Amino acid sequence: MMSFDGNMDGAIKGRKFSHPLWTARGEARAVVALRALRTLWLNTGTVCNSACVTCCMGSRPRNDRLAFLTPEDLVPFLEEMEAHPVLAPGEIGLTGGEPFVNPHITPLLTLCLERGFRVLVLTNALKPMSHRREDLARLRERHGARLALRVSLDHYGVGAHEALRGSGTFAAALDGLTRLARHGFTASVAGRMVGPESETERRQGFAALFARYDIPIAAEDPEALVLFPEMDLTRDVPEITTACWGVLHKSPDSVMCAWSRMIVHRQGEAGPAVVACTLLPYDPAFELGHTLADAARPVSLNHPYCAQFCVLGGGACSQG
Repeated sequence: MMSFDGNMDGAIKGRKFSHPLWTARGEARAVVALRALRTLWLNTGTVCNSACVTCCMGSRPRNDRLAFLTPEDLVPFLEEMEAHPVLAPGEIGLTGGEPFVNPHITPLLTLCLERGFRVLVLTNALKPMSHRREDLARLRERHGARLALRVSLDHYGVGAHEALRGSGTFAAALDGLTRLARHGFTASVAGRMVGPESETERRQGFAALFARYDIPIAAEDPEALVLFPEMDLTRDVPEITTACWGVLHKSPDSVMCAWSRMIVHRQGEAGPAVVACTLLPYDPAFELGHTLADAARPVSLNHPYCAQFCVLGGGACSQG
């Protein structure tokens, strides 16, 4: 263990997540290096057609804190990847907000797919997606399985899902998911670990739901049914130190910031920036620059989500 010395700011002692390199107990904070950029996320904007109570982004119909990402925002990054293939990921993911609310969603998808990337879109599968069904059909016909969609279905039961997402959303999301399956799209589901059920029980419940509606998703496959841990900033969580990797028998290469980055365009800023994590688009401590090359630097695990979601919760927005 390392303790505070005369060169450190003693004011941070006892305050968790207040120093990028040291914990409140004076131990060396865990830092994660980017091993390879396997997934590049595009935040399409924080506007969403829903107002889910558990949204860590605070996405709402009137939240435009992150502006709609445009093709003009994306092209410089695509050109950077073309000039420096070592920076190019295998997969580009689109998240929000609700990506299908973004008026530029079809050209954004087209740009990524036409350059040969696998593309994953995270969606609530409600009306905004249905409004793009003709565009999606054309893209699927041209690019096949390289276009995949992951539908947010928090629980296999209507009550538990709608407690988080609102009345009427369960049937609508399930309808969107079944339409994707019926028309041959590569689809997966994202649920949440809410309530007392075990992971096994939850997967069994989803398996029964998928079977009932003839949805070809293998609930036992953690990539086909992703179950996210819950996040709560009011809960006290431990800080992750360099010693934790050995104690937890976990590699720093297993957490998202070892293999992913996200592009965001904050409202009022001249252009987009690259941030370390899909969960932390607003925190300036996690902004890494304005190019992918800038963003290749290590990330200090200096936020409660680093512990709750990634290290202890085992969560990841993509398998990379």
